[in-house]
Parts: sequence; C-alpha cells; structure tokens
Amino acid sequence: MGRDKRNEKQAEHWTKMIRHTMETAAWRALSPTAQALIVWLKLEWRGPQANNNGRIRLSVRQAAERMGVGINTAARAFHELQAKGFIVCTEGARLGVGGEAKSPAYEITELAMPGSDGRPRKLFADWRSGHDFPVMKAAANNPNGSRRKAKPHHQNGDSAVTNIVTFRK
Repeated sequence: MGRDKRNEKQAEHWTKMIRHTMETAAWRALSPTAQALIVWLKLEWRGPQANNNGRIRLSVRQAAERMGVGINTAARAFHELQAKGFIVCTEGARLGVGGEAKSPAYEITELAMPGSDGRPRKLFADWRSGHDFPVMKAAANNPNGSRRKAKPHHQNGDSAVTNIVTFRK
C-alpha cells in the first residue's frame, strides 16, 4: 500500500514550543495573552525552507480575533513580546499605494533569520526584570487627541443657511 495522496494537501499546520524558551525568566514574566500570541505568530512562519522570519505579519485585529480578546489586550501582548525580547518589529505598519493597509512585520528572535549563519538571536535570554527592550508602537492616527470634527469653513462670507425675510404691508 502506498501513501494516500489525497490527505497530503490537508496536512496539519503546527508549531513547536521549546521547553528551554519556556523556562526563561522572560517567559515567566509574560502574561497568558502574550504567551498565546507568540504561538499565533509562530504559526505565521513558513518554516526553514521558505523562511519568512523578519517579514512575519499579523495585525493586532487579526491577533485579537484569533485569541478571542479585545484589540487593546492584543496590542498590549505585542508590546510585552517586544519588551521581553521575543519579537522585534522590523517594519512598521503602513498604507500601500492603493490604500490597502499593511500590518507591521516582525522577527521572532527564537528563529534564525534568512541568510544568517543559522543561529537565532534569542534576545529573551538576556532579558532581566526592569530592563525591557525598546518597544515600537504604532503611530496614533490622531496625534493631537482631538476627537471633534472640524467646523465647516465657508469662503467669502457665504453661509449654509439663507435668511428669508418677508415684509408686511
């Protein structure tokens, strides 16, 4: 009997968690949400043959939906992973030429980068309590914090309302 070719296309997508990583002080300092997020990020990695480490994209909204948490909780988990050295933001979020959004790109420091000597950076191993790594946060869409709509500006003194006056005889 040969292998069943029909089931090869439906192969499971899985990721491994390394015990040595999970025994570090940085891992123990992570919230459960951040621990769950690293698994979802690792599932976006395509493996050593098609290594996309450094170009792994997962938006905060996608992560929130997958983990069943709110957007702010997912954003805090991304910040935690950066602060503890598990991920590094390699490219910020942006809008493309056609107006489509691109989420930030991340490097998982537990995995080797493409074109490197094959050794991962493992920044989390050097993390100490009170000595967090820098966190790259997304720029605010409204940096002034003003949520009020701008008042309409009319040129040449014209207004939107016309006063109609009738005279009595």
